[in-house]
Amino acid sequence: MELLVVVAAVAALAFVVRVSLDAPVARRVFPVLMLALAVRLVVHVVLQRGALIGYGGDNLWYELWAVDIADQWKLDGFSYVTADSAGRPFSVALPSNLLAVIVYLCGGPAPVACTAFVGLLACVLCVIMYRFARLVGADDRAAFRLLVVLAFMPAFLLHTSDTFKDGFNALFVVASLYVGVSLVRRFTFAKLLVLVPLLWALWNVRPYMTFLCLLPLAVGIIAPKRVISLRTLFAVTVAAVLLAFMPEVVVDNGPVEMMREQMDYAQSQAVQRANSTPRVWWRQGSGVQFDDGGNTWNSLGPRLVYTVLSPFPWTPGGFALQFSKIDTCLWYLLLAAAVVGARRLWRRERGAVLVLLLFVVPATVAYATTMSNMGLIFRQRIPVVMVTSLLSAVAWTRSSPGEPDPVDTPPDALPEPEEAPRRAVLT
Repeated sequence: MELLVVVAAVAALAFVVRVSLDAPVARRVFPVLMLALAVRLVVHVVLQRGALIGYGGDNLWYELWAVDIADQWKLDGFSYVTADSAGRPFSVALPSNLLAVIVYLCGGPAPVACTAFVGLLACVLCVIMYRFARLVGADDRAAFRLLVVLAFMPAFLLHTSDTFKDGFNALFVVASLYVGVSLVRRFTFAKLLVLVPLLWALWNVRPYMTFLCLLPLAVGIIAPKRVISLRTLFAVTVAAVLLAFMPEVVVDNGPVEMMREQMDYAQSQAVQRANSTPRVWWRQGSGVQFDDGGNTWNSLGPRLVYTVLSPFPWTPGGFALQFSKIDTCLWYLLLAAAVVGARRLWRRERGAVLVLLLFVVPATVAYATTMSNMGLIFRQRIPVVMVTSLLSAVAWTRSSPGEPDPVDTPPDALPEPEEAPRRAVLT
């Protein structure tokens, strides 16, 4: 049965590529994503479950919970099992419920089938990233390069080669922001309706990420055509930080309290001390302790440096940490290109830049306040890397002779990806 699920994942991938991209693009994208899915299955069997790198832990937790949910369904029927009802207040429900469907169909634990499903979601995210890059002004060549780079980005590949939740989180974040930037281009109520299930799904994966997406989405909804100054950008960024870290200034209710509890838990000295202590061999050398007197804001500067740039090339550690340095070097290149891309896009379409930055900046600060382990931060910042890399694709864009730069083309002259007249026919 696991093999049938893998085949179904391949068929679903072909369908997604066919309906999402034009025929010439789909013929180039599908082989790349097929290879990306195959590599994830090989990494899962050989490295992850073969214990060659000894990495992970929470992935097994989500899979075991999925097995428990599937067993519960066999006794009581299908129902959505929440973290509170299962007595796991600091866990997340949606990934395990989705994996439980695979386990239920397979009649028991099905790690390969579950990985095929997670790998499928990773490939879907790559398709969205291609469309997102095109939406913000990247040409086909740059958007395709971005898709290839992200499909095999070491951190993203490793954490979508098993039942980690990081792939789910990145998918829902990027999809939500894609809708937000699309609203900057053209407002429709249909796009607002799409946001509802996306934000619900994100809430059930990482609740605080939902709050970090709200302000950029609000900008996309409220002021899509206004010219935005640097002063306005600074003011709105400060408001985003207030909303993310001092939500009692804005509202005080149950969801906000839940987010605050999770952030307080992640920022607590006990949790950060535990994460910075080398308990197993793959974390040796990756722990970081800051002299801040118990207040994370006292060491925000160094924390930001570690959050954005670590692990550093000279950092000692185990295999997993050394492997993550490949990802970090690629991230340095993407970050440098993103600066160029942001300047180009700012001259043309400030609303899109604002939506992206209003996620990247608060999210980076949020992760900086919980920074305690370089081996954890390189997986936590995956959504930040994804969103920032869109600006890199803008920097990679170059005009063909006699054609205007897509970044300098009026917004109404650029059709959105869903308006493409031709659909893919895979051969």
